Amino acid sequence: MIRTQEPLIRPARADDDERVRRFLAGLSPQTQALRFFTGVTRPSASLVRTMVEVDERRDALVALHGDEIVGHAMSYRGGTADVEIAVVVTDQWQGFGLGPRLLGTLLIRAAVRGATTVGMDVLGENRRALRMIRRIWPEAGMKVASGAVEVTAMIQQAGVFAEQRSGGSPLTA
Repeated sequence: MIRTQEPLIRPARADDDERVRRFLAGLSPQTQALRFFTGVTRPSASLVRTMVEVDERRDALVALHGDEIVGHAMSYRGGTADVEIAVVVTDQWQGFGLGPRLLGTLLIRAAVRGATTVGMDVLGENRRALRMIRRIWPEAGMKVASGAVEVTAMIQQAGVFAEQRSGGSPLTA
């Protein structure tokens, strides 16, 4: 695949549902398992709806290359941290910095809404994500539970990283 332009990151919308369905179905079984801890070859309507809903407790971003979603990030207010987050990038776009861009944009948006801590569950075998977390948050708390790593970190530490890497305004994108 030739990457002629960077994907556009913007908030998810209700009319993204079919694009999200195609995106999820197109992820490899390995990528599906790393994000959802299971396969989602036939994404349910409720999963798709959850991934496009944005409200006072939930934020969701998509990365678009042309008209196709190539990345998704979401946060949910609640849990042990101010926000719980999850990010997934299509296999063809992994390793090109899209995951950190989505993460940085999501965290800036969460910080603007008052969040100071972030939590995430990462499958223990997801070495790439764990390396990125250690690079961004060297002081992050990590606890292994049932094959997953429960991560808790301060958002302000990631804000510097996000501001250095992101292009455009995450607040209006």
